Amino acid sequence: MFISCWSAKGGAGTTVTTASLALVLASREPTLLVDLAGDLPTVLGVPEPEGQGLVQWLEAGAAVAPDALARLEVDVVSQLTLLPRGSGELDHPERAELLAALLGAERRPVVIDCGCLGGPLAGSADVGIRRQLAVSSSRSLLVTRSCYLALRRAVGVGMNASGVVLIEEPGRALRSEDIEQVLGIPVVTSVPWESGIARAVDAGLLANRLPRQLSRALASAA
Repeated sequence: MFISCWSAKGGAGTTVTTASLALVLASREPTLLVDLAGDLPTVLGVPEPEGQGLVQWLEAGAAVAPDALARLEVDVVSQLTLLPRGSGELDHPERAELLAALLGAERRPVVIDCGCLGGPLAGSADVGIRRQLAVSSSRSLLVTRSCYLALRRAVGVGMNASGVVLIEEPGRALRSEDIEQVLGIPVVTSVPWESGIARAVDAGLLANRLPRQLSRALASAA
C-alpha cells in the first residue's frame, strides 16, 4: 500500500491528515511515513530529525548504498517510522522515479505527505518531485476544504486523484456531493473541523494522543 496525500492550495490540512492516517495504519501494522513537505515532525510533536534526509539522498545520486533510505528512517511511535525530508530544496528529478519505485516495493504501508502541488511554485523542481511521487502512488488522496477557491485550484492543478479527504468547516455551503460532481472523484471520508484537533497539534500531542474524531474519520481511508 502506497498512499500519497496532497492539496492544490496551502492550508488545507494535508500534513495533519497525512500524519493521522499513518498513525491509524501504525495501530494495525508497521508503517512508513514519508515527509516531502517538511512539517511532519512539528505536527507529530517530535524533535526535528538531525542529519540527512531525502534531499541529501536525491543529491547523492547513484553512489548511495542500497540500504541508504532505510538508514535515514527515525522512530516516531510504536510501529511508525519517519523518512525525513532533510534541509534544502528537493532537486534532481531524474531520481524521483527510482524513489517512487523503492517506496512502492515496501512491504509496509507507506504514507507520503506531498504537500501543496499548486500555486506559484508549481513549476519548480521541488514541486515536480512531490508531484511525481503523488502520481506514482497506488492511492492518491486530495485533501481539500469545502470552499470554492480550493475547488477551483484542485481543478486547475491537472492531477487525478483516487479520492478526496474533505475537511468540513462550519458555515460552508458546498457539500460532499458538490465536491464529487465538480472533481469527478469520490469523497472517501469527511474530517470535521474541530478545535480539539487543532489543540492536539499545537500541544504536540498528535503522535501520542490521536483525537478520536480523526481516528474515526480516517479509518475508512486507511
